[in-house]
Amino acid sequence: MQGELARLGYQVAASTVCKILHHACVDPAPRRTGPTRRFLTAQAHTILACDFFTVDTVLLKRIYVLFFIELASRQVHIVGVTAHPTGAWVAQQARNPLMSLDQRADGLRFLLRDRDTKFTTAFDTVFTAAGIDVLRTPPQAPRANAFAERWIGTVRRECTDRILIGGERHLASVLTEYTEHYNGHRPHRSLGQRPPNPPPQVVDLNDARYWAD
Repeated sequence: MQGELARLGYQVAASTVCKILHHACVDPAPRRTGPTRRFLTAQAHTILACDFFTVDTVLLKRIYVLFFIELASRQVHIVGVTAHPTGAWVAQQARNPLMSLDQRADGLRFLLRDRDTKFTTAFDTVFTAAGIDVLRTPPQAPRANAFAERWIGTVRRECTDRILIGGERHLASVLTEYTEHYNGHRPHRSLGQRPPNPPPQVVDLNDARYWAD
């Protein structure tokens, strides 16, 4: 709430937001603590996390979405949408985030993933060949991949639970539009109410006018 108001030009203190929520009987979110979260926060700039989530279409066809999230910037990358996530398909999609990250990939040390059998040895090899260690979460421990799990909840609440999905191409289009909003415009409290993407470079009109002349 504070971030959305800031985007509209209204500076509201966090205490004011708390009072409004209190009067509306909305309790604050529980504090997220624990050794795993402290580790992820301390090493965020070196960690890339990935996970799957599913979306059911209007015809009750289940579609799988593979995404990656940069823990430091919270930037999300949708790398694949399919009804048949075979091991070969998943391994092929692994190359996409490394190419899109380009030079930022050089600073990565870890890939965090769960123990889903869709993540094969071939998938892991793509990252280990790039000098990135693969960290597997403990069995039945979704909180160990907290950033990815939290984003799944966000995209469901704000996007896929509100739209009737017709098929793979429709879902891919919807998620592309949503991630552009999420990365480029949606404020994040952990980032000081800024979106994950850096702001566009400001052009000095005086300099631009000088060169035009």
